[in-house]
Amino acid sequence: MISQEIRRNFLDFFKKQGHAVIPSSPVVPHDDPTLLFINAGMNQFKDVFLGKSHRSYNKAATSQKCIRVGGKHNDLDNVGHTSRHLTFFEMLGNFSFGDYFKKQAIQYAFEVTTEVFGFSPDDLWITVFDDDDEAFDLWRAHMPEKRIVRMGEKDNFWAMGDTGPCGPCSELYFDRGKKYGNGTSPKDDPTGERYLEFWNLVFMQFNRDASGSMTPLPKQSIDTGSGLERVISLKMGVDSVFGTDILRSLIAEVEQISEKKYTEENKAAFHVIADHIRSLSFAIADGVQPSNVDRGYVLRKLLRRAVRYGRLLDMHEPFLARVLPRLVSTMGPDYQELVTSEARIAEILTGEEEAFLRTLKRGGNILSSIVEQAEKRPGKQITGDEAFKLKDTYGLPVEEILLIAKDAHLVVNLDAYELLENQAKEKSRAAKQTHTQMAEENVFKDYAPNLFMGYEKTEMPSTVKALIVDGKSVGHLEAGGEALVVLDRTPFYAEKGGQVADTGILFHPHTRFVVTGCKSPYTDVIVHTGTLENGTLKVGDTVTALVDHERRQRIANHHTATHLLHWALQKVLGQHIKQAGSLVEPDRLRFDFSHHKPLSPQDLRMIEDLVNEKIREDREVKSYELSYEEAQKHPDIKQFFGDKYGSKVRVVDIDYSKELCGGTHTHHVGTIGYFRIAKESSIAAGVRRIEALCGKAAEEFVRHQEELSLQRQAQLSEEIKQLSSQLKMARRGALKDLAKTLSEKVEQVHNTPVLAALVDVGEGELAPLAEDLAQLLRSSVLILAMKAADKCQLLVKVSPDLVQKGIQAVNIVKAIAPAIGGSGGGKADSAQAGGKNSNGITQAFEQAKHLIQTL
Repeated sequence: MISQEIRRNFLDFFKKQGHAVIPSSPVVPHDDPTLLFINAGMNQFKDVFLGKSHRSYNKAATSQKCIRVGGKHNDLDNVGHTSRHLTFFEMLGNFSFGDYFKKQAIQYAFEVTTEVFGFSPDDLWITVFDDDDEAFDLWRAHMPEKRIVRMGEKDNFWAMGDTGPCGPCSELYFDRGKKYGNGTSPKDDPTGERYLEFWNLVFMQFNRDASGSMTPLPKQSIDTGSGLERVISLKMGVDSVFGTDILRSLIAEVEQISEKKYTEENKAAFHVIADHIRSLSFAIADGVQPSNVDRGYVLRKLLRRAVRYGRLLDMHEPFLARVLPRLVSTMGPDYQELVTSEARIAEILTGEEEAFLRTLKRGGNILSSIVEQAEKRPGKQITGDEAFKLKDTYGLPVEEILLIAKDAHLVVNLDAYELLENQAKEKSRAAKQTHTQMAEENVFKDYAPNLFMGYEKTEMPSTVKALIVDGKSVGHLEAGGEALVVLDRTPFYAEKGGQVADTGILFHPHTRFVVTGCKSPYTDVIVHTGTLENGTLKVGDTVTALVDHERRQRIANHHTATHLLHWALQKVLGQHIKQAGSLVEPDRLRFDFSHHKPLSPQDLRMIEDLVNEKIREDREVKSYELSYEEAQKHPDIKQFFGDKYGSKVRVVDIDYSKELCGGTHTHHVGTIGYFRIAKESSIAAGVRRIEALCGKAAEEFVRHQEELSLQRQAQLSEEIKQLSSQLKMARRGALKDLAKTLSEKVEQVHNTPVLAALVDVGEGELAPLAEDLAQLLRSSVLILAMKAADKCQLLVKVSPDLVQKGIQAVNIVKAIAPAIGGSGGGKADSAQAGGKNSNGITQAFEQAKHLIQTL
């Protein structure tokens, strides 16, 4: 494929020029919480450009996977409506970190454009920043001056932010000809259709301070980006990026699945599906999955938009997973994560589609009706009431409603919608902050910081800095009083990060304050809640702060176990597992994580086994502080971005498991003792929860489960006995009924009452049936037979009066047993035979009757 060829040739070119070829980073920026998704090639080098870290190379080249669906760079609502916008694209780029600058960057760009991309210089145009005479002069060595255009700051100046690294840009354009517009240069082509920009060279030249002053950077750098899909569209001479090889291949797959031809009228649907399947698949492969928050919500929005467009092609069943194999076959050779994650991607896509289709089934008619009504209105407007109904009743967020409106060429009355939304919030809003709490916060500001010393100690002398009662600061507290106590330093852990607070006591002679909880209502302030049991407590008193050590240890054990659990989940289920919340208590832990389906009993057993194996290894649990910037350089340290970290972060390190964590932990893994999962469940779409216990709590849980199991076994045993008794009684009743029915079928053989019958009874029921018949038939010869799968049985019973006349059961059985391939014996009044030839039963009956005739 041309895309694959250009991608590889681009990287090979720069490799030959001494650049390190660096793999694309994941589309999920795990090392940058300021980004929703990776949206440019320079993202993975941001810390290098800022001087916060260094690499073993000073120039690099990449083909970076990018997703633009949020923030400043959001192309979502343009996809399907323009010829060049995509949510997923590949960015080719070369970078210099203080090695080469403008001259070499311009020369490389020209060589790659003409030699690797194969573009004619006659079709090229160049833009430079108005004041960048250096770049202008450098380009004149390669291009005629009339095709080098100066442009302003909006188009040709780049900045990382309001302050910091910045510099002029130079952009490369391809003139697609008069068919695409009448502009004479990129400067007078506002749509960008004729002069298509395909490469941007950023000259990172200055540092801008808060006053706007710019000074030269000590190390001037280069950051370039060329959109692969745009390059391929120009190389193939197609009107749209959707005509390029990879995207057109996906469109062909959608044609086959939908049985619809790709036409001018329906092209938007094909474009949306082809684009969105790439964003969805790469994001899922890199660890995100659809949900109701953050990146997961973006994926859900993408998927739902693709499904809605699929319905325009009459696809009313899940279809995205059917498009996926074509994507894997075209891009998998260069992005192995698609290959290794294909099954999981397909499963997640299908599950999400099914869920959304159910939602559409519930609200689809309403949605269609609203769209139809809006199309009839003069302003083609969805009213605020209608938008609010879609959100409130059917769970469609306003962003999705706006997207639906744009796709249908409608508008939404946002002012009316927001008024209704605010009214609803007012009705449901609970008071989040009482007057007392507000007063407390103002008081606490005066006591920051007080020091947490609890990593090293659980007992220490401290000074009372403040006593807060009913939101007000007081000088002393009498016995029986409840208060909030602020110390100058404390070993007590305040509840945060999912870990519950410590409890214990504050005391000095004749005074004892029982601490029932701890919180941090203001930055760097820890407040102890509780009651003064005896004595008087005054501001300025020196007290001993004593944490309930045994309880703290159990909490620490459970907290360390959450780290082991997180590690084991990734081992068993995959690296896509990410923590979504936790709770650590003395006697249990709760761990929420991103995953798309329930865990099997085998999965849970493997996770338990892995954790317990590590407990038995009894590794040391180390903790240390790093600068936040240094921690970012270590991909093996789990960091929960979205969390707020200071300049210093604490790492909890168990060799195989490293996490940023401010909680308290045990010193050796072995003290956890034993780990047991109590429950696994779903708490939201794409989010699972494991509840587990450690040490003594786990042992007690197991014993309790064993006791319940024994109780249940005893209960089941008793129930079986009762049911067995009931069954026997029922069967006896059934046998008596059968006996009555059979008693009416007696025939006379040589003046002897004879009953010969094949009966459908269970094993062991033939003799009781014969007894019931004997009581009903005072004088008779009974010949009964039953058969099972591989055997049969005969029973002969003769009444006493007929035995006296010379008819003996044992003689009859011995005579007829060969007919069933067996033998038998017994007494004069009762005898039995067993055999394997059930086909001989009728013959045995006839032989018995004949024998009775001769007696």
